[in-house]
Amino acid sequence: MKILFLSLSRFDDVNNRGIYSDLMREFIKRGNDVYIASPTERRFGKPTHLIDSPNCHILKIRTLNIQKTNIIEKGIGTLLLESQFDRAIRKYWGDVNFDLVLYATPPITFNKVIERIKARCGCRSYLMLKDIFPQNAVDLGMMKEGSLLHKMFRKKEERLYEISDRIGCMSPANCEYVISHNPAVDRSKVELCPNAVMPVEIPEITVEERTALLSKLGIPVDKTLFIYGGNLGKPQGIDFLLRVVEANEKLKKSYIIIVGSGTECPKIKNWFDTYKPQNSKLLSALPKDEYDRLIRAADVGLIFLDHRFTIPNFPSRLLSYLENRMPVLLATDINTDMGRIAESEGFGLWAESGDLDSFMKNMNVITSSPELINSMGSKGYAFLLNNYTAEKIATTILPPK
Repeated sequence: MKILFLSLSRFDDVNNRGIYSDLMREFIKRGNDVYIASPTERRFGKPTHLIDSPNCHILKIRTLNIQKTNIIEKGIGTLLLESQFDRAIRKYWGDVNFDLVLYATPPITFNKVIERIKARCGCRSYLMLKDIFPQNAVDLGMMKEGSLLHKMFRKKEERLYEISDRIGCMSPANCEYVISHNPAVDRSKVELCPNAVMPVEIPEITVEERTALLSKLGIPVDKTLFIYGGNLGKPQGIDFLLRVVEANEKLKKSYIIIVGSGTECPKIKNWFDTYKPQNSKLLSALPKDEYDRLIRAADVGLIFLDHRFTIPNFPSRLLSYLENRMPVLLATDINTDMGRIAESEGFGLWAESGDLDSFMKNMNVITSSPELINSMGSKGYAFLLNNYTAEKIATTILPPK
């Protein structure tokens, strides 16, 4: 089969690890030809160009800067994406007869591209629904419900669901949300299709390596290490994260490490500079190799989501924690079902975002039992192998005939 994947990820080499590159490699492994349309932002100074390799073809489409830029350029760049992708695909792959067009949200603005390809090729379409937009923006107060902007994006969202032959959602709660809030969507085309990876065997860090790394970073070696790694933006509910850091100052056996980047980083740094916590460490984004070693040196993974979300989310950082056999401690809104899944499957503990007493109680439960940390970590890894592998998700998208 010839599969076209529309993506905002920076694809340069399909062999790099990641949820989308792992899935593409699985498709290739099964004998499919993969075509990936991906942006190359103007900051990189490259024109639209092709990167070809056996069974994998990457079309890098020149766009405006759409990440890590000012809101005006990001807005204009996002609006132009559809026409830029449409022109480039017609120019470079106008004679390719695709069997499947695959795409993920964000964005929700590829409708015309998808419709044109389906009309030309008579192919099927599959939506991997990663974010439910514009409702997530409404939840965080970034867009007013019922406004002209909201109505415009909601219309695009509804059309995207309409033209998609199948819709893969991140969790059972995600599936139910889409069905209950979109009566026009046929329930039969909504299915579970979460983030997934090609798991690799991760070597354990030695005592000597752990001690050297933690000493270099100024982190104690004799405490239970809770690590938050990833995006630090509004969706993460940073105010509650900082309340947890403050409360942790009273504890003796636990230590919190925060590593990442995002729009809320200046706020977090200012808080650390002001209050100078002794039981936590804030690190800017580390080189991947060093971050991977730090994950192996830590004991428990942290996940935070803003309490205002009315849509279920799937925290992307989860897979890294599970792959490293780490228990997960979550603080999320009540609609996200990942906390309930973690508790029912035995690989984590959950508290509602904002409920500091429950969250700190969970921290104490985990800190007090090294055996529990090992047990939860093993259960989480088993759950990953059974549910979140690229092999399983590729079979969901392309079931055997």
